Amino acid sequence: MTLTLDGVSKQVGGATHIYPIDLTLERGTMNVLLGPTLAGKTSLMRLMAGLDKPATGRILWDGQDVTGMRVQDRKVAMVYQQFINYPSLSVYENIASPLKLMGKPRAEIEAAVKKTADLMKLTPMLGRKPLELSGGQQQRCALARALVKDAGLVLLDEPLANLDYKLREELRAEIPRIFEESGAIFVYATTEPEEALLLGGNTATLWEGRITQFGSTPEVYRRPADATTARVFSDPPMNFLQISKAGTRLLFGDGQAVEAAGKLAELPDGRYTAGFRPNHLEIDRHTDAALEFRCTLAVTEITGSETFVHLDHAGERWVGLVHGVRELTPGSVLPAYLDPTHVYVFDAEDGSLVAPASYALAA
Repeated sequence: MTLTLDGVSKQVGGATHIYPIDLTLERGTMNVLLGPTLAGKTSLMRLMAGLDKPATGRILWDGQDVTGMRVQDRKVAMVYQQFINYPSLSVYENIASPLKLMGKPRAEIEAAVKKTADLMKLTPMLGRKPLELSGGQQQRCALARALVKDAGLVLLDEPLANLDYKLREELRAEIPRIFEESGAIFVYATTEPEEALLLGGNTATLWEGRITQFGSTPEVYRRPADATTARVFSDPPMNFLQISKAGTRLLFGDGQAVEAAGKLAELPDGRYTAGFRPNHLEIDRHTDAALEFRCTLAVTEITGSETFVHLDHAGERWVGLVHGVRELTPGSVLPAYLDPTHVYVFDAEDGSLVAPASYALAA
C-alpha cells in the first residue's frame, strides 16, 4: 500500500498554502511532518485525508486516483490536537462508535474493540466514561477510536501538544510500538524537532508551504539539504555566520581562520554561510581547536539542568545551550567557543548544503 501525492497544491482565496508537492509514503512507515506554525502541516494532512481537494495534482492509493473520493469512502483516520471523545459514552462505546456507523456485525465489533483496547492498554477502563480517565488515557481512547477502523492511513495532527510533559513522554514512547503493530501508514505532524527524532521513521521538513527535504529522520537531521531545513530541524533554530574561503583556509569573523580539510579543501574560493546548532556553541573552551568569538549577552533562559544563552555577535543573534545553571549578567561581554568540526557549510546564494559537519559524516 502506498500513498502518492503527485504535484499536489492547495490555494485558499487566491493565496497558496501548499506549493506543488511530490511525495510517496509506503505501508508500515512512520512519517513525521516537521515545521513551524503555518508551515502547511495541517493543510497537507487535510489533502491526504480527502477533507480538501487539491488545486492541482492527484492523490493516489496504490496507483488508483482517489482525488475526488469522499473522505468517508477512504480508509483514513485522523486524530487532532484537541482530542475528542463522547463524554456520555463508555470507553468501549467510544472505540466501537466508528464500526457501528459502518454497520459492522456485533461479534466483529467486539473482537476489534478488544484487540485495539489491548494495543492501547485500555482494557481495564472499557467500562469507564472519558471524564473518569487521565489526560493520557483520554488521548489513548481517541487514538483507539481512530485505529479500530483498520485504516490504511492514520493522520496525527500534533496529538500530544495539549498534554503535560509526563504524559507526552509516555505516549511518545508508545506511539512507535502502536505504529509497528498496526502496519498502517502513519503521518505525525509536530513543531518539535526533538519529537521527530524520538519518533524516528521518516521526516518531511516543511517551510512556508513547501517540503524542503524528505528522508530518514536521522539522515535529514545530520545532513540537511539546505539552510532552511537545518533551521527547521533545530530547536532553537540553527545559528548562522557568513564566512569565506581563500586558498586553503576558511576565514571566520573576528579575524579567525582554520585550515580547510576534506571536502572543504575542494571548495572554490568565495563566500559561504556557516551553520552550527545551539548545543555546539559553548561559553567554556573544551578544545584547543575551538574558534573564539566575542559576544554580548542579551538574555539567559534557565531550563533546569541547562541554560540557553542568547548572544549578539556583530548584529547576528545566536543561541547557545550550555550545561548547568549559569548566572550571567545581560549586557556583559563574554567569549563563545565553537568546535569547527561541528560547522555546516551552505552556499551563500541559494542556501544549499555544500559540506556537512564532520561529526555528521562520522555518524
